Amino acid sequence: MEDYGKYLNDGMDTLVTLITNWGVQVVGAIAVLILGRWIAGRLRTGTRRGLERANVDEALQPFLSGVVYYLVLIVTLVAVLGLFGIETTSLIAVLGGASVGISLAWQGTLSNFAAGVMLLIFRPFRPGHYVEVAGTAGSVQEIGMFSTTLATPDNVQITVPNSSIFGTIIKNYSANETRRNDIVLGVSYGDDIGAAIATIQRVLGEDSRVLPEPEPVIAVSELGDSSVNIVVRPWCRAEHYWPLRFDLLRGLKEQLEAAGCSIPFPQSDVHLFREASEG
Repeated sequence: MEDYGKYLNDGMDTLVTLITNWGVQVVGAIAVLILGRWIAGRLRTGTRRGLERANVDEALQPFLSGVVYYLVLIVTLVAVLGLFGIETTSLIAVLGGASVGISLAWQGTLSNFAAGVMLLIFRPFRPGHYVEVAGTAGSVQEIGMFSTTLATPDNVQITVPNSSIFGTIIKNYSANETRRNDIVLGVSYGDDIGAAIATIQRVLGEDSRVLPEPEPVIAVSELGDSSVNIVVRPWCRAEHYWPLRFDLLRGLKEQLEAAGCSIPFPQSDVHLFREASEG
């Protein structure tokens, strides 16, 4: 019983010694981590506001503020390791020797970072542009250090890794000020093609969103199986593309029908042959 009490006392003494020796470091490390993260967040916000006041490009603002945020976190981590007596210089040397292994392990992350830098340098798109990248389309919300955030027309947020964007085909629908609407209309073979074209010209001329230059193209493009197809190609400002297209599709149908033209359904002629009965 006395031996048990002795072991218990020794254990308590050891525990008290550990708490005395390491308790201050643990509490200090937690405090440093909390303070460092708070400072990093404040500096990121302050950096972004400063960049906004300096009229720095919107695409660069989240990237540069993110760099400041992670640099402060790295400094905080080094300070925490120093509280526990870990030689940070030795740690850096070890990390430097293991750089090959780290680069292989972080290959995807590093490639995303490098692609983000290239996107910011070459700027194939900017926040607010409507783009099609990596098999998805949406409005660019933010170009980050490792990924780009898009918002689809139905307001779904999509995060695309930067490495999946850079080096692939990028369609930017907002880069140019003007766009061309391509519409194909079919009229019956019995309709007056001249009257149909005149009606289309009148509808385009009455819409102020249709640009006079370049001049709209209206021409017979194909003699189809069931209709004479007329291609209509008016130009407009990029922001008017979809509203103009929707209005033209309805207006052209209604005005062509009012002018006596018909838009035929796809149809096929079936010929039946009766064979002479035998006998």
